[in-house]
Amino acid sequence: MEFLWFALIGLAAGWLASQLGRGQGGGLVGMLCLGVVGAIVGGWLFRLLGFAPTNLLGALVTATVGAVIVLWIVRRIPRRR
Repeated sequence: MEFLWFALIGLAAGWLASQLGRGQGGGLVGMLCLGVVGAIVGGWLFRLLGFAPTNLLGALVTATVGAVIVLWIVRRIPRRR
């Protein structure tokens, strides 16, 4: 059951990050991956700062902040043509 919540929060965080970052769609799998990686990055960053999410909303905020950071980093990587 925890995996299902983790996936749903990741999906929501990926969608929110793509909306905040004016991103292209990326599809369901792309948003899920972005949200899951964002949850890991956000959790690591928030723990460094001394914060820890205690409820569903906190987990969503943490994952979204992490996903926005990941999206920002990915967009800074030059692409080959």
